[in-house]
Amino acid sequence: MRAKGIAYDTGFVRNGEISLEEFDLDAVRRDLTVIRDDLHCNAVHLVGGSARRLEQAAHLAAGLGLEVWFSPYPLELTPAEVLDLFAECAQGAERVRETGAEVVFVTGVELSIMNSGFIPGDDVMDRLSRVLREPERLAEASARLNEFLVRAVAVVKEHFGGRLTYACIPFERVDWSLFDIMSFELIRSAEVADVYAAAIRDVVAQGKPVAITGFGTAAWRGSGAVAPRSMEIVEHDPAGRPVRVRDGYVRDEAEQATYLREVLEVFEAEGVDGAFVYLFALGNYPHRPDDPSRDLDMAGFGVVKVYDDLTWEPKAAFAAVAEVYARI
Repeated sequence: MRAKGIAYDTGFVRNGEISLEEFDLDAVRRDLTVIRDDLHCNAVHLVGGSARRLEQAAHLAAGLGLEVWFSPYPLELTPAEVLDLFAECAQGAERVRETGAEVVFVTGVELSIMNSGFIPGDDVMDRLSRVLREPERLAEASARLNEFLVRAVAVVKEHFGGRLTYACIPFERVDWSLFDIMSFELIRSAEVADVYAAAIRDVVAQGKPVAITGFGTAAWRGSGAVAPRSMEIVEHDPAGRPVRVRDGYVRDEAEQATYLREVLEVFEAEGVDGAFVYLFALGNYPHRPDDPSRDLDMAGFGVVKVYDDLTWEPKAAFAAVAEVYARI
């Protein structure tokens, strides 16, 4: 595996609110140094909705010698708003690339369900439920997405001269002729466990370099079986903020660690070019060991557990990822 990576959250923007209020560049530098030195990563997938923060983090990562995957992550935006964000981010990514860094621009993540204009629906859950009820919508959604990606790639290339990719859900059926790298959000669950390695093998066989992004699971017993839905054990307030863990779930860091070790070994065996664990830390899902009903980290995909004061400690998953990346 050439690119051994992890996603790093710079703050997701939804309805004008950013998920991380604090963005201390000294702390970001320390985190990225840990990612390089202790997790043995040589690449980092910087995700978020703020072009400024993404560029700031990208300069820090590049200064540490990491390959930078510069990844604006639009949420609930219109196609026109997405293009504006991409243009701003592409300019920042090019400034980082001009320093001599290796930068890959990620031209969106799961755009068809995360934003309006591709699948009818008021939010991501509404759009997903419609797709499940009416699978005939998939071809229409794919056509709309590919038409949009032609425009998006043109906008990005006006400002950015490096390699491009898009992080897709397989049903989006992306036209990969637009991109240099094929990136897939492929998350193993019990339903697909028996065909998971074969699915990875199939996409690798298509010829272009393949990266797997967005994979991981939470730290509760049984989460690996429902990995794409393992954050659903959390209840939210009317504004969409996480508030408590539903009853009946037991913290189990070993489950998350075993899951990540196994899927990373599949990627290495099947010839994947790059892998980006999701994710280093999820700061708005804090670890509260004295109050299990509010221990939101149980549902978080982070390989470190973040406390309310924003300090963090490695989870068992951290050691598992570090061990695999050190030997492959």
